[in-house]
Amino acid sequence: MENLALCQQLAVMKRQCPRPRLRKVDRWFWVRLSRVWSNWRRPLLIVRPETVVRWHRRGFGVYWTWISRRRRQWVGRPRVSPEVRDLIRKMAESNSLWGAPRIHGELLKLGIKISERTVSRLMPRRRKPPSQTWRAFLDNHVQDLVSLDFFTMPTATFRVLFVLIVLAHHRRRVVHFNVTEHPHGPVDSTPDGRSVS
Repeated sequence: MENLALCQQLAVMKRQCPRPRLRKVDRWFWVRLSRVWSNWRRPLLIVRPETVVRWHRRGFGVYWTWISRRRRQWVGRPRVSPEVRDLIRKMAESNSLWGAPRIHGELLKLGIKISERTVSRLMPRRRKPPSQTWRAFLDNHVQDLVSLDFFTMPTATFRVLFVLIVLAHHRRRVVHFNVTEHPHGPVDSTPDGRSVS
């Protein structure tokens, strides 16, 4: 292998003495030799080993560019014609309740073969009305809002009373009020209308 490598370099040097020019065949030779012979760097005199590695990388890139260019012609979905794009837009605008599945079905009935995903991608985007803010929601529904509070209160005689208060928001007044010592027992009413147990 070493003799073969040296003979090849001598043949290149004999072609032009001041500065030998390498052909594509010479570059290909060193790239192939570097793949099969582990000690290829030692007899190399004309170029640096980094140059051979660069040739190998460049050849690898050219190969994959050639592969992808050949496949690019054959692989992929066909482009959607402008007439079909316009038809999808018109159908979506004139039938606002139709989604992509319905439009896709109608196109299939017309003999236009297109995927449902493509139809959904080509449909115009509808702007949703902005949702109201939390502050606007509270302002709009203040008549219907109430607050509940259930808490315990110790008395001076060390009894524990359970208190329930219901407040209306729009007038900030007490709608219902109840105090009991036993929350799961029977409820009695006081003379003024409040229920106490």
